[in-house]
Amino acid sequence: MSRKGDANMGVKFQADMDEFLPLRDVVFNTLRKAILTGELKPGERLLEIHLANQLGVSRTPIREAIRKLELEGLVIMMPRRGAEVAQITEKSLRDVLEVRRALDALCAELACDRITEEEKQKLKTACDEFEKATATSDATIIAAADVALHDIIVAATRNQRLIQLINNLSEQMYRYRFEYIKDENQHNNLVEEHRMIYESIVRRDKEGAAEATKLHIDNQEKSIIRQLRAENLP
Repeated sequence: MSRKGDANMGVKFQADMDEFLPLRDVVFNTLRKAILTGELKPGERLLEIHLANQLGVSRTPIREAIRKLELEGLVIMMPRRGAEVAQITEKSLRDVLEVRRALDALCAELACDRITEEEKQKLKTACDEFEKATATSDATIIAAADVALHDIIVAATRNQRLIQLINNLSEQMYRYRFEYIKDENQHNNLVEEHRMIYESIVRRDKEGAAEATKLHIDNQEKSIIRQLRAENLP
């Protein structure tokens, strides 16, 4: 994706204040959300003084937040430019989705064996709620419904180590999930893919569930790559 300007020159956002969180965590969560939702664009510079002025805080929590975002791979430090939002590249996309493809397929297979009747009903409801969410055309609402649906499948594995691995990767995955969901042309496909995964799990069809899940991830990769290439056209 092409470089953007400096953060806060045109972007206006406020800190998501939480009385139960330290200020440094509030600042970190606010900047992280802005990056994940695309409010802060790939390549956009994160200037401490501008961010501090906009959020009404000192530069110290801004600096701490930028360091943590760098560790998560959402921010990179560039020579002579300082911190900027990490670009979404085809390589970074494939690296993350290769891992997600394998883990999600495993989750679907294990869920076929271990899902309860109550969880089946929750999964059906989640499919319905996701379809309703697509009608809002609000990417944040749709992404939340998508996460909720996949969380049911992950929980149904009863494998704590697998659940931990998924959770550790969830934030990196969210960025790419959000990019996919922003493509409204894919919403009908997403609804159908979720139904295929749900129906396979209900039938306890492990092979079908794994294949439907892999197709779901493969289509996500193709869609985002199309977006990346379109945005990089001269």
